[in-house]
Amino acid sequence: MGRARRARRIAATAAYGGGGVAAGIGALGALGYGLLKAEARIARRIVGVHFEGAPDDNGLYGAGAGEPVELLMLGDSSAAGMGADNRFQTVGAIIATGVSALTGRPVRLTNRAVIGAESSGLELQLAKALDEAPRPHVAVILIGANDVTHRVNKVVAVRHLGSAVKRLRDAGVEVVVGTCPDLGTIGPIPQPLRLLGRRWSRDLAAAQTVAVVEAGGRTVSLGDLLGPEFAERPHEMFSQDRFHPSPAGYARCAAALLPSVYAALGVWEGAGEEERVPDRRRGEGIGPVALAAQQAVRDPGTEVSATEIAGQPRGPRGRWAKLLRRPRIPLPRRGGDEAPPEGPSEAAAPVEAPVGGTETKDTPDAPAERHTIGGD
Repeated sequence: MGRARRARRIAATAAYGGGGVAAGIGALGALGYGLLKAEARIARRIVGVHFEGAPDDNGLYGAGAGEPVELLMLGDSSAAGMGADNRFQTVGAIIATGVSALTGRPVRLTNRAVIGAESSGLELQLAKALDEAPRPHVAVILIGANDVTHRVNKVVAVRHLGSAVKRLRDAGVEVVVGTCPDLGTIGPIPQPLRLLGRRWSRDLAAAQTVAVVEAGGRTVSLGDLLGPEFAERPHEMFSQDRFHPSPAGYARCAAALLPSVYAALGVWEGAGEEERVPDRRRGEGIGPVALAAQQAVRDPGTEVSATEIAGQPRGPRGRWAKLLRRPRIPLPRRGGDEAPPEGPSEAAAPVEAPVGGTETKDTPDAPAERHTIGGD
């Protein structure tokens, strides 16, 4: 079964109830779970724990006239900032500073992310956050890694995330979700656990995308955002525990999320980001959300959001979605020479709208196959 079809099935089961059948781990998953238990012990010894907690990044950022923009941060240790040296280095703080710079207004960050949180913890986090900031403008959610490592049923995880997004959207809050990162990029974790982690995390990220877009939010694929940098410079991009991002790693994550936060708030370059027509030359386009989700997990920094075709929000294969890519600026090379600007990855297929799309089947660590996103 292809990833897009798995994502549709998981998200649909999460929305309409049910559980184990759609998210069952199957024969490969059962074998993988046994390997996971054995190799997780090895990974814990290799990774180690060199610090506890995260900086308290709650408070005001930036300056300017007017009432503060209210920003919520929810999720797990990556949202909390575990591995950052101070409060200005977390994803939430960097986003808050960027929003303040673009809007000319202060930003009040309310961060209720919890280290070790699974998607089931979002409900309590959200309740606490709304007690402190009853009328937020935008919420950023980073969740999923612990659902994978704890082998939480994907249907259950996606249901909790979709419920949190829907509650926020019903309250008029914009939502940006950084989907589950690709755990197959974590160097200290041995094989074949890394291969299984890659498949599980990518499947969850695709299902998260479908559920979030259906609930009215938008997603940004984190995927293997730190993968190349980890391979080349692990001591720079990852923190002392060799698992959580370092301040430099968090800066890369925040840079991927910021354009979508700007667009959600309607402040990207003053106007028009919401209405920007996808550029086919950059591999952007419109198609069924499940196919957009499949493609997004392979290309970090890709945004997926809801859209319409001819005034219709849905087609025969579900919600219409818009896929946008923004070029990532590579890190300077060793010695100070900068690499040329980075465009869409070679593994990313062009997205055509609305010509007929195809769905691919993939293996845990196979190179991406080219395909298109298309209309029904």
